[in-house]
Amino acid sequence: MTDAVTKLVENYISSERYSGIEWRIAQRDDILSEGRVGYANFEQKSPIPEDAVYRIYSMTKPIISVFALMLIERGRLHLYDPLLAYDPRFRSLMVLHTNGAIEPANSPITVEHLLTHRAGFSYEFLLGCPIAPYYRAAGLLDNGARPFDDVMGALAELPLAFHPGSDWRYSVATDVLAHVIERATGERIDDLLKKHIFDPLGMSETTFCLKDDQLPRLMAMYGNEELGRTPALKRGAHELRPLDVSPSYPMQSKEFRRGGHGLYSTLSDYCAFVRMLLSGESDTGERLLSERTLSMMHANRLPQGHAPLRIGDIPLPGYGWNLTGRVMVDVGQALSTYAIKDEFGWAGAAGTYFWIDPKAEITGVIMTQFIRSNFPLSDDMMTVFYGAVQGR
Repeated sequence: MTDAVTKLVENYISSERYSGIEWRIAQRDDILSEGRVGYANFEQKSPIPEDAVYRIYSMTKPIISVFALMLIERGRLHLYDPLLAYDPRFRSLMVLHTNGAIEPANSPITVEHLLTHRAGFSYEFLLGCPIAPYYRAAGLLDNGARPFDDVMGALAELPLAFHPGSDWRYSVATDVLAHVIERATGERIDDLLKKHIFDPLGMSETTFCLKDDQLPRLMAMYGNEELGRTPALKRGAHELRPLDVSPSYPMQSKEFRRGGHGLYSTLSDYCAFVRMLLSGESDTGERLLSERTLSMMHANRLPQGHAPLRIGDIPLPGYGWNLTGRVMVDVGQALSTYAIKDEFGWAGAAGTYFWIDPKAEITGVIMTQFIRSNFPLSDDMMTVFYGAVQGR
């Protein structure tokens, strides 16, 4: 099966769809497929180094969500806590409907709404969202050096896309969750993650601020278009166009920290986090999440009326949403041939991806750096992998 996956990845690289791809698929502690193919920098043809560093964008979200669950276990946070209890600036939120009508939000935003993207927030790159232009005008994601609390203050002035709890929309909700965590603990989210997740899991390369020795290992970024701009109605030709994302994703800013994106990580580091999501324990046996919390975390939290999920022009049929990301609830609605009941995980804007197949105890992590690809890398890799498994 390693050969089948490697052959697929080699084809992706030789056809110049991506500069470099790294991956690892395991069953418990047994590695079933892993490799790295391509280049850290396509123009220079430099090889992918050991412990290559990636911008993981929204794969930051599950880490933030897990820490929120750790706080809930300790009685320092609750699913039913209102956002207002931590930041009164969100007191007078308004809802802007697609027909132009605007009215006060009819219920408070809770921690559960933030964990499940049902708060009413949005993203500036979502097609068809009436509040996305307001996000772009506010420049919420443009400047990574902008103080986190200032970003939250600007967000509190913007309208919601729907009444809290009434719908689902992928959004900056996890950024707000990280803000709530900071208010609840009185500590910075980067310090909290290091102490309670990264150090116990041995994730020494995962950070919001790169160390000097990590800079030479940072993978170059490519993409069809940058995040934060008005999204194109039609995707352009796929090409390895270098992108400078450092204004919104600074490399060594001591102040840069967010919740919905912002972390840098390596394949090995993120695999350690993903393995923990299977059992709640580190490789050394330290427990981060109880079995009861894991069970609650895995379950779909969305009512049927919120499906099918969609992120702009990307459909997610068959998926629900649990407390850390997507979860497959209806294989009969899925578009991917690998669809597995209860499979869960998430992805990042630059093509990073992970999945967990809890019944088979299989985990997979894919790392690359390409924003808005026209090609379904993760779908293809999972399909080829599971096809090879079935064929053994």
